[in-house]
Amino acid sequence: MTDQAPSENPEKQFSIQKLFIKDVSFESPNTPLVFTEKWQPQVDINLVNNARKAPQDLYEASVTVTVTVKNNDKTAYLIEVTQVGVFGVKGFADEEMGPLLGSFCPSVLFPYLREAVSELVTKGGFPPLLLNPVNFEALYAQHAQQNDPSKAN
Repeated sequence: MTDQAPSENPEKQFSIQKLFIKDVSFESPNTPLVFTEKWQPQVDINLVNNARKAPQDLYEASVTVTVTVKNNDKTAYLIEVTQVGVFGVKGFADEEMGPLLGSFCPSVLFPYLREAVSELVTKGGFPPLLLNPVNFEALYAQHAQQNDPSKAN
């Protein structure tokens, strides 16, 4: 028999379609005075990731970082960068989509985001700032536990 029924489990397909910076901002409101003071920065980093369905079998995932650096209680610089990826996703079960979009995709995007922040800081005349690696898998698991009452202790 050569006729085969279509598979109930289609082959899983994942591809990176496009990587790009969607939004970028660098502000240094207290230059050049900030360059004359002893450099003892206080760094505040806020990281947010999102995902949404796009047309066809595409999904848009993004990671946004906001970095505020103060020196002597004055803002030295403020950076906001949103790194985005468009991913082709097909054949994954619904329960696999959350970890894929909430953990795996941000992990793909983060090195590009990290590089963009580092370049902006250096071009702004400040000492290099390297964002520490982020465990998006652990963050996703924590978020999923907080949003699922059945997993609460």
